[in-house]
Amino acid sequence: MSDSGRNWQTEIMTELFEPLTLRGTEIPNRIWLSPMCQYSCEAEDGMPGPWHLVHLGARAQGGFGLILTEASAVVPEGRISPQDAGIWNDDQAESWSAVVDFVHSQGSIIGIQLAHAGRKASTYRPFTGEPKGSVPESEGGWSTLSASPIAYPELAEPVEMTKDDIAEVVAAFAAAARRAIDAGFDLVELHAAHGYLLHSFLSPLSNQRSDEYGGDLAGRSRLLHEIYTAVRAEVGDEVPVFVRISASEWTDGGFDIAEAAEVSRALSEAGVDLIDVSSGGNYPARIPIGPGYQVSLAAAIRAKGVPTGAVGLITDPKQAETILSTGQADAIFMARAALREPSWPQRAAHVLGVEPGPYPPQYTRGAW
Repeated sequence: MSDSGRNWQTEIMTELFEPLTLRGTEIPNRIWLSPMCQYSCEAEDGMPGPWHLVHLGARAQGGFGLILTEASAVVPEGRISPQDAGIWNDDQAESWSAVVDFVHSQGSIIGIQLAHAGRKASTYRPFTGEPKGSVPESEGGWSTLSASPIAYPELAEPVEMTKDDIAEVVAAFAAAARRAIDAGFDLVELHAAHGYLLHSFLSPLSNQRSDEYGGDLAGRSRLLHEIYTAVRAEVGDEVPVFVRISASEWTDGGFDIAEAAEVSRALSEAGVDLIDVSSGGNYPARIPIGPGYQVSLAAAIRAKGVPTGAVGLITDPKQAETILSTGQADAIFMARAALREPSWPQRAAHVLGVEPGPYPPQYTRGAW
């Protein structure tokens, strides 16, 4: 990674601004950009472009220690919408490399979230004024795959995956991980949350298979373990690998914190470096949303000896610092707050008394 000349603080005063090293990769602080879909590949070819460079680059300029891309599909039919980004071919990987290079120039680390949307694929993007629901094949949509032929409410019914389908998806995740590392990404995250393909296998509500990929927790988590094993073989021992999970579905009979903690512990023992702890998304549910509403889930998994990242309405610097200082998580993922304020880490440094803050030299005149 190139030296940006960024004016990082010289004296650590808070845990939020303390570096974290994973497998030899040093992330300069614990304020991390959460993956957020942008639905902005207008040519519907999965190619990241100027929007992605500016969106992610601005947060690197703003001081986020780790930048994670939006969910990037490992196969075309793994996109949530036709406008999703992908990394299923080398041209896409080459386009991502421009984003990677700029983020590195700002002194930040960058990872890519590898994803397959499963039964929630082939939908219209959630922009104001656009249709809702599944995109029909006549309009560029496609047939979807899932653990079982159970539709997400108001979406098309998916096709149950065969053993061959499963093998192809495992291979696709591994190939995408290899492209990502070749493009310069520092780490990868596997998306096993929010009702997408890997989550649909984990949940007893959406996985009613009777083969080795269903049934008990060991069966339902088999695909995730196989994908992690294949990805690790491709990226090697030096590259950190994260997994994002929904640690609660907020629904009776669904994947819950007890199962999430067990899956996380097993993944950690297998070599996963950090669990990115989110929740929900597999079925509509009444979620008790409020400040830090998912932090307790991250804390419960961390209590099992598993490194975690917390996410979900963490908006205040002192709130974020308290989550770390009380041992509830190892890092803070920021989403909506980062959309509103690309330079949130710079303000956080000021609030917490960390001087000088994470400013690129061009921006020091605007320091808090």
